[in-house]
Amino acid sequence: MRTSSLLASVTAVTALLTLTACGGGGDTAAGGVGVGVVGGAGGSGGDSVAGAGGHANGTGDGGPNEGTLDNPTKNGGVNGNAPKNGTAFQQLPRAGTMAAAARFVNGFTKCDPISTDRGSGGPSQGPAEYGPSYSVTEVGYCGRRNVTTLYMIKDAKVFQTAFKAEVDAKKGSGNPNSGIVVGQDFAMGSESSEAMSALLKPQAGLLMLNCHPAFNPPSGFRKEPALVKGCVLTDYYKD
Repeated sequence: MRTSSLLASVTAVTALLTLTACGGGGDTAAGGVGVGVVGGAGGSGGDSVAGAGGHANGTGDGGPNEGTLDNPTKNGGVNGNAPKNGTAFQQLPRAGTMAAAARFVNGFTKCDPISTDRGSGGPSQGPAEYGPSYSVTEVGYCGRRNVTTLYMIKDAKVFQTAFKAEVDAKKGSGNPNSGIVVGQDFAMGSESSEAMSALLKPQAGLLMLNCHPAFNPPSGFRKEPALVKGCVLTDYYKD
């Protein structure tokens, strides 16, 4: 009888231990699910926060100049996320920095090295025509025989407005088929007509800002609206 009682006790204890273990496993599993949910929520929250951070910062490629020549985005190239059906201006390249603008220009016409000093180590001539009133933040020079001048622009509409006022002040005089080559945030002028023309080729993707009232290009050339009424963006240039 004692043996039977002992065996019964051992069986009961074993069953209890097994049940406890299963219960513990269930709790652990529940805890695991709980942690998994929390972890999943945390993970989702983490992903969400990271995503939000990424979108808020607008730096999908990790740099402050995303969408520029210095840091092109994966989907938009140097135009950033400009829509495919965007305006002619929206589809122009953006440089972000003077170094990037110079590298871009140098890919189509000689512009190396770039210098902010027209003296030693840089071109000895070529005045900085445009300054703060044109929303120009930086001026760079390259070339020696024929100076090319690059301008970094903070506000393109301010630049175009000032450029138009300059043209208007000439009251119709000057070359109607000339202007200044522009991107979204930089502009380029040169003493070399060949350098200007090189940047207006389709593979370069820049256009010329022309505000002359008598401008009338031959058919087949672009004549797109600029940011300022009375000015156009064109790929036609004749020195």
